[in-house]
Amino acid sequence: MQEELRKLPAVDRLLQQPEMAQVLAAYGHTLTVTALRETLDEAREAILGGRPCPAAEALIAAARARLTSLTRPTLRPVINATGVIIHTNLGRAPLSRAARQAMVEAGTGYSNLEYDLAAGQRGSRYVHAEELLCRLTGAEAALVVNNNAGAVLLALTALARGREVIISRGQLIEIGGGFRIPEVMAQSGARLVEVGSTNRTHRRDFAAAIGPATALLLAAHRSNFQVLGFSEDVTLDELVALGRQHSLPVVNDLGSGTLLDTSAFGLAAEPTVQQSVAAGAALTTFSGDKLLGGPQAGLIVGQKPLVERLRRHPLTRALRVDKTTLAGLQATLLHYLRGEAVAEIPIWQMIAAPLDGLRARSEAWAAQLQAMGIPASTQAAHSTVGGGSLPGQTLPTVVVALEPASPDALAARLRAQEPPVIGRIEANRLLLDPRTVLPEEDAALLAAVRHAWGKAE
Repeated sequence: MQEELRKLPAVDRLLQQPEMAQVLAAYGHTLTVTALRETLDEAREAILGGRPCPAAEALIAAARARLTSLTRPTLRPVINATGVIIHTNLGRAPLSRAARQAMVEAGTGYSNLEYDLAAGQRGSRYVHAEELLCRLTGAEAALVVNNNAGAVLLALTALARGREVIISRGQLIEIGGGFRIPEVMAQSGARLVEVGSTNRTHRRDFAAAIGPATALLLAAHRSNFQVLGFSEDVTLDELVALGRQHSLPVVNDLGSGTLLDTSAFGLAAEPTVQQSVAAGAALTTFSGDKLLGGPQAGLIVGQKPLVERLRRHPLTRALRVDKTTLAGLQATLLHYLRGEAVAEIPIWQMIAAPLDGLRARSEAWAAQLQAMGIPASTQAAHSTVGGGSLPGQTLPTVVVALEPASPDALAARLRAQEPPVIGRIEANRLLLDPRTVLPEEDAALLAAVRHAWGKAE
């Protein structure tokens, strides 16, 4: 053992090897030395465990592999073949080409983020999205924060801290990540007043709960689950009418929120932001990275005096978005203003994708995989919108089905490819849905399946 330990080369000796010049050029002296030391420490432990001393070449290869792993970004692009369009775990909405370009341009150099070019003095970052949001929704004013949870927190903190907020028990929702309406209300300092029951809430329940301490009425759209059967809700129109009767604002949390009529795509009708504004909601909050199809953001639209109160609140600074987010959001909103959202925004392209086109794509994939010796077939299936939107709603699709000995093992191999491919397993088959695979990703997906199949089988 001692003899084997004495064979271990010093770090300086390894650094002098010819092949280390390229490693040093790629990773720098400090990081390379650290990797070599850690590799030697591992080798020393292995020798103490009875193994022979590795050759210098093996030590250098191990250090290089360590450096590659260490410097590989943990946030990486993946191919989403799950059929879940707004996949929270996979980054939700992919951005349009224009949005990506706008974000690159905003991040490359300086910009007029908070500078009024006409006046030659400091301006506001919020003007870059406010006018577009107002034009698209019919609202008087708008504000952008970092996500919809932040938007709800800001609204409750600014308008109801130390006072009561009335909400239906059936709308005390929880979304992914453990975000719950009662908990965010507690963080805001507002006092929760629950009315009605889980399945049935009436206008009279709200009316009976209104008192001197009431600050506002809150509606929270159940965007990620359904209540069926013996149920009843207070409509937004009824809630607004009641609020006006008592001079109370209504805040409508749409969760996902959409600017387009989802029923036009064979889906259930999701309440639109425009409908919320037209119904008289004092404030409407929704997400930028779900059905809107833009970068992560929380959007607040509504009555100007209330939006101004939110804009001036100290919490707004803690929740504000950066220049790249605003650039991507502005580009996304411009798609809607130009009437080109379905043609340009990826999630709407996916939602609107015709079944014949999906079938043709799947059949082409299957044929190419069969030519590689991989038994692939196509079958009818369903895609989902996802992202806490349109619960229970599906879209017909045609998927490629693979039947390996172990679907889990094949799925793991696919996740280890570059780029990783994420599919879904149903009935002991691994399914790949073309609806959520970008057209330019087809070749990479097929190459990943070929490599993964060879290793898994």
